[in-house]
Amino acid sequence: MNQFGEWKSNLDRFFGQEFWGEFEGLMKPAIPQINLYQYDHELVCIANLPGLEHPKNVDVFVDHASLTLRGKIEVNKRGGRQLKNEIADGAFERTVELPFAVRSDSIDASYKHGLLIIKLYRYISDSTREKNVNVRYLDEN
Repeated sequence: MNQFGEWKSNLDRFFGQEFWGEFEGLMKPAIPQINLYQYDHELVCIANLPGLEHPKNVDVFVDHASLTLRGKIEVNKRGGRQLKNEIADGAFERTVELPFAVRSDSIDASYKHGLLIIKLYRYISDSTREKNVNVRYLDEN
């Protein structure tokens, strides 16, 4: 385990898991980095995944109003002793809460130049559309 991992593990044991949660993002950026754009009824998520050898190495899951990315980035080390470690590699998992529920039957994902681009479309159920409501007449008796 690297020094950061050991340090984090010791703090988790001492202060508890809840203590560390908010501070981890300050110490180490979330992986992968994500930009999320909202259009009328569409969301576009762009995830920075340099070093991803093939798009099959990332899984994209959509659950109502959340998007989860899970996979593995492998930076080719080719032996030698690592002197700097700034490029994130290894297994990752990140879940992002979306501003609205999205359709699970209409998702488009593509990968090019180290960017995973995911297009999601707002879920509009029949219950959210305008619906005529019958008004019943009640006797005052």
